[in-house]
Amino acid sequence: MLVLELRFAPDPARLAARPAHRDRLARLHRDGTLRAAGPWADDSGALLVFDATRERLDAIMADDPYYRAPGVEVVGVREWAPVVGP
Repeated sequence: MLVLELRFAPDPARLAARPAHRDRLARLHRDGTLRAAGPWADDSGALLVFDATRERLDAIMADDPYYRAPGVEVVGVREWAPVVGP
């Protein structure tokens, strides 16, 4: 599994790109690629958990303009090995 962390800045372009991004996330969740996703409680960023290879995640990010939108910064991608959970 891979964990993607985002940082947000207050930029209207980010909010304009968010609906299409969330539609993509819903499709990825339905097909099992995305396990969980959501913003931090203070909306300063978000955490997304993917069941995918790094190559697949890179392709997902390349296909979704949200990851390049003003106000969105990819802080990091890390491999994660959960001890409990799916």
